[in-house]
Amino acid sequence: MSTAAIPGAPLPVRTPGSRARGRHRRPERPEIPAGSPALLLAVPAAAGPESRSVVEELLSIVRSEQNGVLTAAGYLPTGGVDGRQTGGTTAERTVAELLTEAAEAGLPTPVVVPLVPGPHGFLPELHALAAEYGAQVTDTLGPHPLLAEAVHVRLSEAGLARADRARLFAIATAADGVVLTTVGGQPAADAAGITGMLLAARLAVPVVAAALDIPGSVAEAVAHLKEMGAQNPALAPLVIGPEADAELLAAAAEESGCPSAAPLGAYQAVGQLVASTYLAALPAVAPDFGADEAEDTDETGLRGNGRHAAQ
Repeated sequence: MSTAAIPGAPLPVRTPGSRARGRHRRPERPEIPAGSPALLLAVPAAAGPESRSVVEELLSIVRSEQNGVLTAAGYLPTGGVDGRQTGGTTAERTVAELLTEAAEAGLPTPVVVPLVPGPHGFLPELHALAAEYGAQVTDTLGPHPLLAEAVHVRLSEAGLARADRARLFAIATAADGVVLTTVGGQPAADAAGITGMLLAARLAVPVVAAALDIPGSVAEAVAHLKEMGAQNPALAPLVIGPEADAELLAAAAEESGCPSAAPLGAYQAVGQLVASTYLAALPAVAPDFGADEAEDTDETGLRGNGRHAAQ
């Protein structure tokens, strides 16, 4: 269990290793330009213990991967994306509240990164809300090879797939077909099909996508795999966690009679993908607002970890 999932436990601290030397050294991570906008992670769920633990650990990964990035998580209020009041703590502010506070503080408008792997019902409202503040909303996190990697790892952790194709030892419970489950209706299932092809190449088994929020979609996908000859199909959620109702995941496994891997959660590659999505949205040259040092937390609740963390 991650320490981030234990109430009261601090988030894990990652210490970077020494920089490799020579022609095969890893490329240096780009430094965030001074005065760059914050990364506002838009979480498609209200704040709660489960969603908060995943989000905080992902933001911890982002900050450790990219020194100097200023981060915040905006949750959904009870009434939807466009909510202006929650009565919660600083860590539970909504997207609307954080955008408002950044504007009132004279900070650069944050870059909004939706915490979803593909199309989702909250995106139209999120785009409309961001447009009110002139905020940029990035693309969703998928499809992407890193998501296929994350799903593969979750399947292997559940004993439903080999860790990699080079390890040819037998796994009695290994799936010979995978239903990649997601939420967001047919558009999400269609987009998940691309990640499904990448996953199929990794597992060397057929993979089909299905939407958890379309009645009968998962059952049809399982039946299709069985028609193709699969005898032990399994479910693999292409969901990070907050965007999907846990009851949908449990119901899909029960109704299909198939074992299921866990959601992606705060997998390392997901945090890396959030960071790279943010970096791709930054302008080539960001304005320097002249601050020499940054506090770890400013009055808006945005948090950073370096000298350019708050401008």
